[in-house]
Amino acid sequence: MNPLLPRLEGEGYDGRAARIFLGLMALLTIVPGLIHSYLPDGGAGVIAGLEMGARRESVVGLFAWKGATQIPFGIVLLVVALRYPALTPLFLLMLLMERGMLIARWWVYAPPSSGHHPPEHYTSLVVFPLTALFLALSLRRKA
Repeated sequence: MNPLLPRLEGEGYDGRAARIFLGLMALLTIVPGLIHSYLPDGGAGVIAGLEMGARRESVVGLFAWKGATQIPFGIVLLVVALRYPALTPLFLLMLLMERGMLIARWWVYAPPSSGHHPPEHYTSLVVFPLTALFLALSLRRKA
């Protein structure tokens, strides 16, 4: 038995479409994480279009921190999609909560004062309903 990647009960779960979506979301989490971690400005200026001014070091540091959390999270999503299909609904729920909280922050409670939304803000508006759809599909039982 591998203590790092043990077998799980309920590994008979199929949910192929939901697993493919989760794997895609894994890649769409890892790639921005790599950008935030390794692009000289973390993507803050060249992608998000943020004016960093005198706080450039702080902004780049925050983007690098975000990237450092995105990469392992994306890897875990990929491992679940490929190795632990029974956990797919749980991780889709987690993604749904994450995106819902981001949407609430960016679009409802504290939209940017400049009115400018970086690409990730719009991406979340698309990803949220798709994640809800695939979560619903992942919870359906075969007759």
